Amino acid sequence: MTLSFDDILAARDRLQGHIERTPCRHSRTLSEITGADVWVKFENLQFTAAYKERGALNALLQLGENARKRGVIAASAGNHSQGLAYHAARLGIPVTIVMPRGTPFVKVQQTRAHGAEVVLDGDGYDEASGTARKLCDERELTFVHPFNDVKVMAGQGTVALEMLEEVPDLEVLPIPIGGGGLIAGMATVAKHIKSDISIVGVEPAMYPSFTAKMRGMNTAASPHASTIAEGIAVKEVGDETYAIARPLIDEVLLIEEPYFERAIALYANVEKTVAEGAGSAALAALLAHPKKFKGKKCGLVITGGNIDTRLLASVLTRELVRDQRLVSLRIIGDDRPGLLATVSAVIGQMGANIIEVAHNRLALDVPAKGAEFDIMIETRDAQHAQEVMDALREHGYPPRAV
Repeated sequence: MTLSFDDILAARDRLQGHIERTPCRHSRTLSEITGADVWVKFENLQFTAAYKERGALNALLQLGENARKRGVIAASAGNHSQGLAYHAARLGIPVTIVMPRGTPFVKVQQTRAHGAEVVLDGDGYDEASGTARKLCDERELTFVHPFNDVKVMAGQGTVALEMLEEVPDLEVLPIPIGGGGLIAGMATVAKHIKSDISIVGVEPAMYPSFTAKMRGMNTAASPHASTIAEGIAVKEVGDETYAIARPLIDEVLLIEEPYFERAIALYANVEKTVAEGAGSAALAALLAHPKKFKGKKCGLVITGGNIDTRLLASVLTRELVRDQRLVSLRIIGDDRPGLLATVSAVIGQMGANIIEVAHNRLALDVPAKGAEFDIMIETRDAQHAQEVMDALREHGYPPRAV
């Protein structure tokens, strides 16, 4: 199995008019934060909010007439399933998606809404994939692999083609690695157009599948590992994608969870756009390794925006805590009328906002005639939080952060 630049040019021609040519924009603020010259490709603006449409559609458009009539099948609990389902329905091609039984209901519902028959089977991707292969043989369907397919890789490669047409002097492409389809396609394009461009793979530290394969090791992911970048949490990279991508990759970085969270929050707060964990991986790499990218012109792809709204809310709130814009303080004082009012007045005079208060008289480390308050306050930043704490201390109510 080989992938050529001509394959990707042909894919670009097939996809034209069927998908969004998403914008690639310079981010002055992210450049200031990271120290790199940051350009962002907004693939979360595709109809199904992810780049996966490109590869899925390129594979569908090359089916023969009989294969179209019989239909296609895939195993996926993520963006590949939605992209394949959406475009298959648009083209009048029957589609079956096998998802693990534990797939969140919202993803099942969205895939069904695109017209797919959804089969729930297996406890994980591997078991779901086995079921899909079995159904593929029984029903004489065409299996569309989420990454280990040259047609799919060629479709994904059009992302880099568009980026380098718009910003030809990009110096570095940090690219998320899950199964390897995106980096195989993008690296093929980038190295053909600009041989000195640097290709940097990005993996979650919990799922170092590509890194492990480079080192000749089994993937070290724990069976209970849970990453916010679940879209690239793959136990084993594809054999074909690895063979194509490995010679083209300059380096692979392993990223810890807090950097994914911070990247999601920055995209929301700075670019006013929603990115899922895997979709924020390129920016997470810049945050985790600023020295590697400092001063370089970097092309970042927001590969997807399908994040659960409750998870997004949690990530944004946790970022406020990291920045000390939300601070929990514990104050111990005499249990007498007016104590809480006095403390509240001090906090208010300092310009902070009280979010919630917990009042505990039964804690054994508090005097019997005392009371313990846990107060969550909202501040401007870490310096403002310290000013509030200093003011409380001056009034005789020394707090401690909890």
